[in-house]
Amino acid sequence: MTITDSYLNIVRHTDGMDVSPEVKVAIHTLNALSQMAHQTATEKGFYEFDRNQGEIIALVHSELSEALEALRQGNPPDKHLPEFTSIEVEYADAVIRIFDTCAANGYRLGAAIIAKMQYNQQRPPKNGKLF
Repeated sequence: MTITDSYLNIVRHTDGMDVSPEVKVAIHTLNALSQMAHQTATEKGFYEFDRNQGEIIALVHSELSEALEALRQGNPPDKHLPEFTSIEVEYADAVIRIFDTCAANGYRLGAAIIAKMQYNQQRPPKNGKLF
């Protein structure tokens, strides 16, 4: 991808958003990571058939459940990536699944994350709730 192509991708995914150039690069980076996750999933055979959205959400949830179980076990080093804790790796698994799904469906994850974070900055403490 050329610098021009990269810039056009940034513009396409942030068109109409009032954000700094640094935030536009962050959005592009999130979208690029999504594409990488989807490419790996495709190469590893996870898209040999149509994916069910409910099943994918359940798989993301399963990664978060594994993070909870790691916490319950004292958050030891991960078995496959011992330089990271189990929770770090399980959170990464959940994010990778989300990245993959968003790229596969053309969702604008990077822009949505930034927009949601901007919205959250304007909300009252605890979003107006007790907890």
